[in-house]
Amino acid sequence: MGRPTVSNRAVLFAVVVAFVTGMVSSLAIRPVHQSAELSTSVSSKEMAPNSRIRWRMPTTFQTSIPVIGENPIYVSEAILQASGGEVQIDIFEPGEIVPTFAITDAVRDRKVDVGYTWLGYDQGKIPASPLVSAVPFGMEPWEYTAWWYEAGGRELTEALYEPSMVYPILCGITGPETAGWFRRKLESLEELQGLKIRFAGLGGRVIERLGASVTMLPGGEIFQALEKGAIDATEFSLPIVDKALGFNRVAKFNYYPGWHQPFTAFHMIINLNVWGGLSHADKVLLDTGCTAGVTRNLAAAEAHQGAVLEGFAEIGVSAETFSPQLLLELRKVSDEVLNDEADKDSDFAEILKSQRDFRRTYSQWKSRAYLPRAF
Repeated sequence: MGRPTVSNRAVLFAVVVAFVTGMVSSLAIRPVHQSAELSTSVSSKEMAPNSRIRWRMPTTFQTSIPVIGENPIYVSEAILQASGGEVQIDIFEPGEIVPTFAITDAVRDRKVDVGYTWLGYDQGKIPASPLVSAVPFGMEPWEYTAWWYEAGGRELTEALYEPSMVYPILCGITGPETAGWFRRKLESLEELQGLKIRFAGLGGRVIERLGASVTMLPGGEIFQALEKGAIDATEFSLPIVDKALGFNRVAKFNYYPGWHQPFTAFHMIINLNVWGGLSHADKVLLDTGCTAGVTRNLAAAEAHQGAVLEGFAEIGVSAETFSPQLLLELRKVSDEVLNDEADKDSDFAEILKSQRDFRRTYSQWKSRAYLPRAF
């Protein structure tokens, strides 16, 4: 047989298909964010593919979400610029390359070298993880950072995650969350009986003990569940975050204070072998970038909530405050849950004792040095 011929039209069609396929493929694996500001600060020569380190970093929160979604972007850009483009961390949305609640597992197995997450999602396999993420009636954010950096918190958390081949770096923190969004007012804890609610961490254990039916959902799935009635109420994050996710469109009663999470800490987690292979300079760079992230994250969290609450009346939301009596009841149940968890897990007991010891000593300063809240 003679050699088959291919028409110019067929060749052109094949080239177009290959080009389109390549474009679609590149979009599928591209990082979520590239800053225009960075493109003027770091030359293309300094950017990948010539970066010494280039990591894919899945995140727990959509980067479009204010404050908690924006912080990993700030950190990655700060590290990129501080390294002159030599260390590039590409951010990927929740579920894009790793399931939202499986970031720690992915880092452990080195499916990715690094992740950005809320460690409380590891509660099912690392019972003490919520203590370094958010504790009911626990420390306030600056108090937590004092414990982390100066009173053994960092070392305890490193030891907690070492068996999982993960190295944790504190990389973000916010103040209290709201206590939740409800369709109707809560007059007593008895009204929690049978309530279907999305709740996370140790606070979820408390609510569950009070008779609520607790479920865990990623942030991006909460509104739909609330709108369709799969859940009756939810907690998630700061007022600015919850409003951005649309909870106020379904549930009109937003409760305070955020007893279940007076602080919310976020961590960059790195595969332990990867961390061990880094130079001292790169380790310092990552730690410094995350420390800047802690400061900037808290500043952003505190700066924007007042304006959101001021606008509640315009959107028909009522900001409600739990009574002191109800809070005392919640604290009693919270202490029971914490003590029960400590009895079951030695790591939990060790970290809880460290936090309680620090808070007892710190209270000597906290109770005297700061003005009463009424001032």
